[in-house]
Amino acid sequence: MARILLTEDDEAVRSFVKRALELDGHSVDAVEDGGQAAEVLSREHGAFDLLLSDIKMPVMDGIALALQTARDYPEMPILLMTGFADQRERANGLDSLVHDVITKPFSLADIRGAVRNALAGTIPQDTRRYA
Repeated sequence: MARILLTEDDEAVRSFVKRALELDGHSVDAVEDGGQAAEVLSREHGAFDLLLSDIKMPVMDGIALALQTARDYPEMPILLMTGFADQRERANGLDSLVHDVITKPFSLADIRGAVRNALAGTIPQDTRRYA
């Protein structure tokens, strides 16, 4: 299946999402902030099929990480997650760079479906989550 870089500062959410995606057979590298994710992307020369990142994190947030990733690895799909309406609004102008923004809390089925859609390059119109 796919190799996914997961960036999430909340350990419980990070573990939940990692396990959910591994159930689908994906290989998931999980880190706790955008700075670490940027280091992993650089070290691995962008060898991931998807970047799945929280927006609000210390060190480097998901928006900055998405901008850097899109610049350095333009073919890599980016899926963002957030539980904050103001953060969702910040992502609103990134339509050309970010595949979708999934709102927390989400179910196991929600995150698995969002990742499946991002990897396939499809966006169901009724699930676009921008404010």
